[in-house]
Amino acid sequence: MELAEREAEQYQPLQTSPKATGRRLVALHKGAGISDIRNALAQSDISVVNSMDSRSFDGMSVLADRGDALVVLERFGVAVLGGRGEKANAAASMLSQLDEVKDVRPEFWMYGYGSPPWPDNSASTWGMKATGVSSSAYSGKGIKIAVLDTGFDLQHPDFAGRRIVAETFVPGESVVDVQGHGTHCAGTAASSGGGGNIARYGVAPEADLYIGKVLGNGGFGREFDIINGMEWAVEQGCSIISMSLGRATSQTEPYDPIYEDLAQDALDAGCLIIAAAGNESDRRYGYVAPVGSPANAPSIMAVASIGSDGGIASTSCGASGTGQIDICAPGVGVFSSFPSPIMYRKLGGTSMACPHVAGIAALWAQSDPALRGRALWDKLIATSVDYPGWSESDFGQGLVCAP
Repeated sequence: MELAEREAEQYQPLQTSPKATGRRLVALHKGAGISDIRNALAQSDISVVNSMDSRSFDGMSVLADRGDALVVLERFGVAVLGGRGEKANAAASMLSQLDEVKDVRPEFWMYGYGSPPWPDNSASTWGMKATGVSSSAYSGKGIKIAVLDTGFDLQHPDFAGRRIVAETFVPGESVVDVQGHGTHCAGTAASSGGGGNIARYGVAPEADLYIGKVLGNGGFGREFDIINGMEWAVEQGCSIISMSLGRATSQTEPYDPIYEDLAQDALDAGCLIIAAAGNESDRRYGYVAPVGSPANAPSIMAVASIGSDGGIASTSCGASGTGQIDICAPGVGVFSSFPSPIMYRKLGGTSMACPHVAGIAALWAQSDPALRGRALWDKLIATSVDYPGWSESDFGQGLVCAP
C-alpha cells in the first residue's frame, strides 16, 4: 500500500464542533410585545433591556454579560439571555413557555473563515480578471457595503479619503483590526488602492464602506454581537452585507430560523446578505463538509471558493448537508490589504471569496437602482458563469461575474 493510500485510510476528517458562549439566544415572534416579556420575567430578578432604550451597543453587551439581563433587538426579534446557574435556567424556562417566544437555544461562537498566509505576498490579483471586474465600467459609487468582521485598519493608506463608517459590537474592543482578517476582506470588497507595484485588488473602489467589528481580536465572536452588527448595517441603509464568518454544522443540522428571518427582513429592506460557506472540507481525502451557519440559511447567499485553475478549493464546504452553495468566487491566493506594518498579504478561504461577491454586487447595484434585495440576488445568479464539469453542489450556480 502506498503512503498516500495509508494516509487516506487512516484519515479522520476534522469537524469543528460548535462551541457555546454560555449565554442563550431567544427568537421572538414578529410583533412580540416587549412589555409582556418584561412582565413575565418580573419575578425572576432578570431585567429586560430593549435595544431602543440605549444607543450603546457595548453597554448592552456588558449588561448581558453580568447575567442579570435579557437584551432585546426588537427590529429583528432576537434577544440574548446572559448568565449561568439556576436564575438563568429558570428565566430560560419561563421564556420558552411564552407565546411571544419561538425558540430558546445556546448562543455559539462564530469564527472568521480564513487560512494562514501564503509565503509569497506578491501582488497577485487574478480574481479581478477572472470575474470581469478589471474591465467593468462600474466602481460601486454611491453603494453602501457593510463588512462584518474583525474590524479595520482605519489608517491604511489605500483607503485615504474614503467614506468609512465604523462601529464596534465587541465589548471592550475598539474597531481597530489587530487580527487582519477584516482589513483583508474589506480590501477585496472595496479598496481604492493600487498603483506603482500594487495592482488593483479592490472590487468596488468607490463604494461607501461600513465596518462592523463583530469578531474580536482573537478572530472569533458571539452570535448576538454579530446579529447586532447585522441590524446596524440594515438600519444604516447598506445594500450589501459581507460576512466572512460562521461555524461548522453537521450533515443533518437544519438552517437556523433566526438567520433566515433576519435575511428575509433584510431582503425586504433592500439589503442582500452574502456569507462564506466555510472551510471545513478536506477534498484530498474525499471529505466535503456541509455549508456552515449562517450561510446555510436559504435567504443568505452562500459563497464557495475556487482557485485560479478553476477548481474548487480543497477546504471549501459544499452542499453535502441541508444547506446549499449559491455561487462561487476567487478564494485561493487572494492578495489584499492588511493592517500596518505588514500592509498587504495573500490569504485564502471562503472568507476571501465572499467579499469578491459583495464587491461585484455593489457594481451591479450601481448599474441599476432597481437591483436591490431579492432583485440583486437574482441578477448575481443569472449572470454567473457555469463551466463544464462544475457541479452545483460545489460551485453553486457558477462564478460571479461583474457587469
